[in-house]
Amino acid sequence: MNAPAAFSEAATQATEADAMTSAASGDDSARGQHSSDCSPVIVIGGGPVGIRTAQELSRRGVDCIVFNAERWQPYNRVKLTPLLAGDAQLGQVMQPLAFPGPGKVALYSDQSVIDVDRAAHTIKVRRGRLFRYSKLVFCTGSRAHVPPIPGRELSGVFLFRSADDVERLVARSFRSRRAVVIGGGLLGLEAARGLANRGARTSVIEHNPYLMPRQLDEAAGERLAKAITAMGLDVRTSASVARICGNDRVDAIELAGGERIDCDSVVICTGIRANIEMARDIGLAVGTGIKVTGGMRTSDPDIYAAGECAEFDGNVYGLVGPGFEQALVAASDIAGVETAYTGSVPATKLKIVGTDIFSMGDVEQLAQRSDVRRVVYDSEERGIYRSIVLKRGRIVGAIAVGDWPEINRLQEAIRITSRIMPWQRMRFARSGLVWREREPASVHEWPRTATVCNCTGVTRGQVGDAIALGAATLDEVRRDTGASTVCGSCRIHVEALLGAPPAREAMSLWRPVLALSSLAALFAIVMMLAPRWPFADAIAHVGLAEKLWLDGFWKQVSGYTLLALSGAAAVLSLRKRFKALAFGGFGGWRIAHVAIGTATLAALFAHTGLRFGDNLNFWLMASFAALLLAGAAAGIASALEHRLLQSPADAARARNTAFWLHVVAFWPLPALLAIHILTVYYY
Repeated sequence: MNAPAAFSEAATQATEADAMTSAASGDDSARGQHSSDCSPVIVIGGGPVGIRTAQELSRRGVDCIVFNAERWQPYNRVKLTPLLAGDAQLGQVMQPLAFPGPGKVALYSDQSVIDVDRAAHTIKVRRGRLFRYSKLVFCTGSRAHVPPIPGRELSGVFLFRSADDVERLVARSFRSRRAVVIGGGLLGLEAARGLANRGARTSVIEHNPYLMPRQLDEAAGERLAKAITAMGLDVRTSASVARICGNDRVDAIELAGGERIDCDSVVICTGIRANIEMARDIGLAVGTGIKVTGGMRTSDPDIYAAGECAEFDGNVYGLVGPGFEQALVAASDIAGVETAYTGSVPATKLKIVGTDIFSMGDVEQLAQRSDVRRVVYDSEERGIYRSIVLKRGRIVGAIAVGDWPEINRLQEAIRITSRIMPWQRMRFARSGLVWREREPASVHEWPRTATVCNCTGVTRGQVGDAIALGAATLDEVRRDTGASTVCGSCRIHVEALLGAPPAREAMSLWRPVLALSSLAALFAIVMMLAPRWPFADAIAHVGLAEKLWLDGFWKQVSGYTLLALSGAAAVLSLRKRFKALAFGGFGGWRIAHVAIGTATLAALFAHTGLRFGDNLNFWLMASFAALLLAGAAAGIASALEHRLLQSPADAARARNTAFWLHVVAFWPLPALLAIHILTVYYY
């Protein structure tokens, strides 16, 4: 089946699916027969935010109707790019229409709302029918902005915003050989990628000095331009289109400087504008968007707005993430649960033309600002550019071109404006990392490309996307992604991403570690608190103990045994540092380390009789005791953390505290031991 036919069939199937969804709901309110007391909530808009609002209302037991103006089944707008590029099928773009309940949802596609009567609490659809509402939610999104460029009405000029636009572009791509994309922002670059993947020689025209000016700084924009150029796309920055040339159809564009670029297709991607016309016409307060309060209410307390059409505190967020947050707040407020929206930190994390891009926080117009400071790491040979934005010592934004393993941690730091210390800035400027390298503490910190389900190849990003689009249970994630449908070993990770408290798994061989560590701790406490073993009163009563502590030969045997055990314990701790020692299971090495530590206590008793001695000998014994006690505490903490500490952060904190006490106690030991041996043999 060719692409245009597939689009047409999907549109037909969408209408059939809507009819079944509405019929299955059993909601008589869809026929407008209820009074305002029992009327449903009506959601205007079938985009991701509209569907998310309906899902959240359904979850809270609120009945609703969704009116989708497009002829398509609701789809994920973010996936239009791979659809244009041929990397995704149409079915993969459509959104799951399962609503969790108990609230019933009726969905009508190809049904645009044309009027709202606020006094009567009714809406009117294009076909003339009236529907009564108890609450109304505007999720009308935004539309493509088309600047007044002469020739924009010619055949061969396209937009890139909706499934209809993609349908036309896919049909055009079979004949297009030379395309120009006007706009070097997010949508423009994605459109360029899609056209290039379909075989068209593509140029990108951006009137700003660099690409993606709203998300990147100049250096990052230039780095991105180099990456795109290396892939065969033509990039023109600081260039304005004076007119689109042609008689009946496009044959070229002309730049402001007079340069002419031949082409047969032009795609205009010059930003978006919120759809606020109907809200303005019915008397709601509007600005750049429909003005809302912290509860997502408009100037009419029975009407809400969420997504790209909503303006909160002077901001209109053109991203799906903030829209989902607003949908949750609106649904909660409608259901009677007071929830306040306080704004979002805009974040862009995606792959553009094969290049990873990250932008978050307060990063606009950095070159013209004096209230922020930037720290930059730039490695052209690694293809990496990273920049953090600081305001009064706290991180407020970050930009990256190329992979950045700290992105998940950065997002949280920017959200709470964490303080970045001077040594962290120095580390970042030197290595590109704000924090010391460590293994991710949870699945939430895994990169998007990390595989969660090895059986089906589902990544952390795919599971996260399914959850963002409404999957709220393990079964729904299984349905939408296929993760955890084979062996089930990844269930713990999926449930963690769903927000379930992480299950605390016991470390391997935790019982032997606990037993030996407890024994070592008991020996260490006895060594410090018990009375010293007395010598015999007379030579006739001299026994084995006195021979151990007084006979020179046995003192050397016990001393060298103690030295050998201490050395073996130190060598075992090097397993993590040297690959040559990385054989066998870690649990077995841990048991060996604890067992050697416990044996060291026995050797210490044989050598000293629990006598600490004076001066240097006292400090040597104190160091041994502290080392063994800290090691025993670390072993006990590791063995019992799954039972005593349900929070991974608390478990890590307890384990790390004991570990570092063990390390600190070890450092004086080699020097004191060397001096002790030297003095014994010297004197």
